[in-house]
Amino acid sequence: MPGTAQPFPADLLLTGARIHTVDPDLPEAEALAVHDGRIVWVGPDAGADAWAGPATERIDAAGKLVLPGFVDAHNHVRLGSDGACVQLAGVHTLEGIHEQIWAWHVAHPDAEWIEAEAFDYSAIPGGRMPTAADLDPVTGDTPAIVLSYDVHTAWLNTAAMRRLGVTRDRTDLPFGTAATDPETGEPTGFVKDFAVKGLSQAGHRALRDLGVPWASPERQYGRLAKSLDDAIGFGITTVVEPQNSLDDLELYDRARAEGRLRSRIVAALFHPRGTTEEELDAFEEASRRYAGDRLRVGPLKLYIDDVVEPRTAALLEPYAGCGHHRGETFYPAEEFAELLAGLDARGFQCFVHATGDRGIRTVLDAVEHARAVNGPRDARHQVVHVECLDPADVPRFRDLGVVACMQPRHCAPEIAGPGQDWAENVGEDRWHKAWPMRSLHEAGAVLAFSSDWNVAEMDPMVGIYTAVTRRPLGGGEPWQPGETVDVQTAVYGYTMGSAYANFLEADRGSLTVGKAADFVVLSRDILAVPAEQIPGTVAETVVVAGEVVHQVC
Repeated sequence: MPGTAQPFPADLLLTGARIHTVDPDLPEAEALAVHDGRIVWVGPDAGADAWAGPATERIDAAGKLVLPGFVDAHNHVRLGSDGACVQLAGVHTLEGIHEQIWAWHVAHPDAEWIEAEAFDYSAIPGGRMPTAADLDPVTGDTPAIVLSYDVHTAWLNTAAMRRLGVTRDRTDLPFGTAATDPETGEPTGFVKDFAVKGLSQAGHRALRDLGVPWASPERQYGRLAKSLDDAIGFGITTVVEPQNSLDDLELYDRARAEGRLRSRIVAALFHPRGTTEEELDAFEEASRRYAGDRLRVGPLKLYIDDVVEPRTAALLEPYAGCGHHRGETFYPAEEFAELLAGLDARGFQCFVHATGDRGIRTVLDAVEHARAVNGPRDARHQVVHVECLDPADVPRFRDLGVVACMQPRHCAPEIAGPGQDWAENVGEDRWHKAWPMRSLHEAGAVLAFSSDWNVAEMDPMVGIYTAVTRRPLGGGEPWQPGETVDVQTAVYGYTMGSAYANFLEADRGSLTVGKAADFVVLSRDILAVPAEQIPGTVAETVVVAGEVVHQVC
């Protein structure tokens, strides 16, 4: 009741807001009170003063939109973006890549390695994959490694192949699989499976031991710290880091000790093929050791296929213009079903990377098998990416309790649409399968939205805009607009959907009494402005556990 004394004063009082709570029992409010890091009251401005005390901190939102803190369900903050690398984002030709690398090489003539990141497959002419011969003219005898924008492949020059021991007789590498020339059998310089092998504990150690600077602990920590700062600046109050080795956990300990861990972290552990029962025991021990609300370890990350752009995702039918080639799964279907059933029986939640329609179906079949063997449970296994989904499999997400963890920005026309490698590789007759967000939502599936940084921009505003419009970031024609969602659904996907996907719905995802006081004050009302004004909206104030951790002055 307005004016009624409360049992204790609030530590923090937010007033004058348009609060979109994401709570159906109280969808809108003007004010909220926080005590001991949790929300103790939500209501109208008229009731706020009853919670004020002499030490209460106040935030006047001045009529601005307040949302729950964003929960980014798939964000590689540990991988991050590396300022010591040549940056190739936005470079769309091989000539442009040459210019960027040459300029960096001239500026750093004594560098032991040339490292670059974010190359776009479409920059290579003719739809082919890059080769060492494409790099050698601008790198000379200095070893060079170039990571693709999705970090699923690496591109080496001749000097790097020598340094890393890539030969015609050694193509199955700790950090990937070297492609070979079909006529000569010689390695081309293009390395597949980098995300699966190069980002594993063994692959990362191999790169580090071979002297690749990118793999050094200090460079790794620098990427993590910078990404964590970016996350809180975007209003991301919970980050799900989807792929870590046990060795990586000390990086989060360091970030916490140095005050860089302002967002809460859920860290999934990587389960490459061949993971032993002893390693699973160690994973379980880590989940017991890291079980706090600021840093939690527990889910497992697996791969069933790779990615569409280099034609390594598993499709039901062949790639357009590629004869009989339809990609491969990393496991035979029966083996993967048994593997998932075993992990499910041990109580693990699994995040499974699957982009192609055959890869996705293989995962759904495996979950169905696990339920048949172990009995149904609230496992919330996730299919991560869901890029090319056969319509027959849409209702299975709801029926099997599988979460669709999706990255809306990936389906932007300038990234995946007509003229880009994704659209050309699957062929126009399959474009209707591309990122079917609306179909999944209408079928009752849980959508957990995320950025997939550093594959795409971390800013949730970019993802929300793309989910709502399917248009290029700079405006233009939409691609597959029948699969857009409304802005409320997109916000839900970035808040409660992602919280639910990670067993956090009782604590985060909505602004509800009893939940953690994690929220963001935005510079624009993205629920009301035209969609083209959503990008560029800024998180002006970010609060985690009732503490203001970021503020735009």
